[in-house]
Amino acid sequence: MTFDCAAPAALAEFWAFATGGQVQPPPAGFDTWSAALTAWGVPESEHDSRSAVIDPDGVTPRLFFQCVPEPKTAKNRVHLDLRAAPGLSGEERRAAIEARAAELVARGARVLNRLEPTAMDPELCLVMADPEGNEFCLD
Repeated sequence: MTFDCAAPAALAEFWAFATGGQVQPPPAGFDTWSAALTAWGVPESEHDSRSAVIDPDGVTPRLFFQCVPEPKTAKNRVHLDLRAAPGLSGEERRAAIEARAAELVARGARVLNRLEPTAMDPELCLVMADPEGNEFCLD
């Protein structure tokens, strides 16, 4: 899954935290991505042109972040749903979702909408935006 963004490294750090993944480590033989990119002749001005988040267990898809010049202008047509309270229900589930939302807000996310329980969907869901405005759901 690829995200167009303005600051790939920062957004990858956010999503690594949000998903429990990790920023993809540099290739063997390099301590940092900066060292690898410098060795490969990539200009320093392009060092933050891409980043990725991986699942260390290889279960979930890789998230790739690429720098683009234009800002986000419309609602995402695809978004991620993050499970903050698997196996929980009622007030215990609500508290877990609220706690996770607070952690994500502290890292630059925003709550866009609260979808309160209804007869069709009896559990809380929060529509959120990452630090660059990409929507995702926390449920």
